[in-house]
Amino acid sequence: MKSRVYFADLRTTHTKNLTSKIRTLLESVKLTDKIKDKALTAIKLHFGEAGNTAYIRPVFIREIVDAVREAGGNPFLTDANTLYVGTRSDSVGHLTTAIKNGFDYAVVGAPLIIADGLRGGSETAITVNLNRYKKVFVGSEIVRADAIVSAAHFKGHELSGFGGTIKNLGMGCASRKGKLAQHSSVSPKVKRKNCEGCGECIDRCAQQAITFVDEKAKIDQKKCVGCGECILICPNGAIKIQWNQQIPVFLENMVEYTIGVLKGKKESAAFLNFITDVSPACDCYGYNDAPIVADIGIVASNDPVAIDQASADLVNQAQGRKDSALSENLEPGKDKFRGLYPNVDWEIQLDYAARLGLGTREYELIKI
Repeated sequence: MKSRVYFADLRTTHTKNLTSKIRTLLESVKLTDKIKDKALTAIKLHFGEAGNTAYIRPVFIREIVDAVREAGGNPFLTDANTLYVGTRSDSVGHLTTAIKNGFDYAVVGAPLIIADGLRGGSETAITVNLNRYKKVFVGSEIVRADAIVSAAHFKGHELSGFGGTIKNLGMGCASRKGKLAQHSSVSPKVKRKNCEGCGECIDRCAQQAITFVDEKAKIDQKKCVGCGECILICPNGAIKIQWNQQIPVFLENMVEYTIGVLKGKKESAAFLNFITDVSPACDCYGYNDAPIVADIGIVASNDPVAIDQASADLVNQAQGRKDSALSENLEPGKDKFRGLYPNVDWEIQLDYAARLGLGTREYELIKI
């Protein structure tokens, strides 16, 4: 059975502006039926790294906030801290960056709560019993929320081909430990030439997995639980993620985490993809390159698989921009994400998600 994906283009009139179209999309997915009275509702988005400007405009997020509140819910904006060291790797920097990017209460009308705590360690283990994970580790404040609305900026991504709803939930809601588990099968490693033997990582390791060997830090992989805090703590950038995960494994990991995030929330979840400023890479970079296609519109659905499939199809049906990073597959109907990342089979995530019952790739596109 096909899932419904509702589509709003960017055309407007004096009687129907873009913010009112967002409201119509939310009505189409029956948001009011998903939000119980006084339900603490997580609106999961990406606040954008400092220097990046491709993220969803805060005024659009305000429409989602207002709709949740009118439905009787108590909305809050949320994301989890990053695994890499950047402007969102701890809650202080994360909140500061979000506010500088325009996600201030005065603009969005809701508080900001970082889902996994000060340094990414506030997590809840969710039992999934799937092929790759028995348990997944999700930011506790997202787990504790009564409902969730995913507002994803749809764009290219160097590991997953594209980033949409599945990535926004599966990777974006994971704690630091969960992110590390998806990216890497082993503990972080120490780049010895960068280590100055300061001992910061040793003092902060809760598992006592780090010791000095010849005045350099060394991680005991048997003791390490993969929390990733040492990556953030090291003042010299000597502790690195081992990016050793194969792409198909990474994509399946991300899907299983998405299932964990939505466990117990299937009837209280809604999904939107903003197919605007379709940059070639993730919003986690401190810059965004020129969009690979012209702005397309916004889609909404109750199916996280169908919405990503529809979004990918809409991008691929568009004419690629010659003034972007897209050097091949520019013609309408050609795979733009393969044009960016020839070695990434982005369809794996959708196939796997459909096999696990997360949703279906078959959809009906309904223009509002």
